[in-house]
Amino acid sequence: MHDRSGKNLHFFIFQVYLDTVGDAEKYQAKLSQRFPSIKFVVSKKADSLYPVVSGASIVAKVTRDRTLRGWIFEETAENMHRNFGSGYPGDPETKAWLTDHKHIIFGFPSLVRFSWGTCTSHFKDIVEVLWESDEMDEDVSSRRSGKRQLKLSDIGFSSSKRRSEEIESSGKGRCKFLEARKLEQLTHF
Repeated sequence: MHDRSGKNLHFFIFQVYLDTVGDAEKYQAKLSQRFPSIKFVVSKKADSLYPVVSGASIVAKVTRDRTLRGWIFEETAENMHRNFGSGYPGDPETKAWLTDHKHIIFGFPSLVRFSWGTCTSHFKDIVEVLWESDEMDEDVSSRRSGKRQLKLSDIGFSSSKRRSEEIESSGKGRCKFLEARKLEQLTHF
């Protein structure tokens, strides 16, 4: 095992206990296949069954809370505040913070994990973005299903020809917010 600098810490891991992510048996099989020298124990409620998982859960929560207290927002906005509550889905303060900090184009500040289930209800009010690479994937699948999505080029907008390796925007050279989301400015469409 290595620390962040790459220095070898000389830990030898023989067994790992994990709380389940989905189907415990499938997850355990996947991990065992990926790391054959390690014995994995994956179960529901592992934090209440195994003291080592309980301890790790406490350390993770304390670390997360400390990280949130010291969080420096990349985004700047007049109404940005730190009253985001506990960060748990049922917390009214967390839900209110998400509502207050939702942007119709960019979604949420970088602090928020967009895949978090609590965010999904907010997505109905934001602008849908369709990436060119998504269109290419959809073109292939729509040929199979007989359905086809209308593109801007189908209704008279000209598209700039781009090499296939340029399809996914890098956003390089832009502000961190846009770069992290791989957004780019278009002048020809």
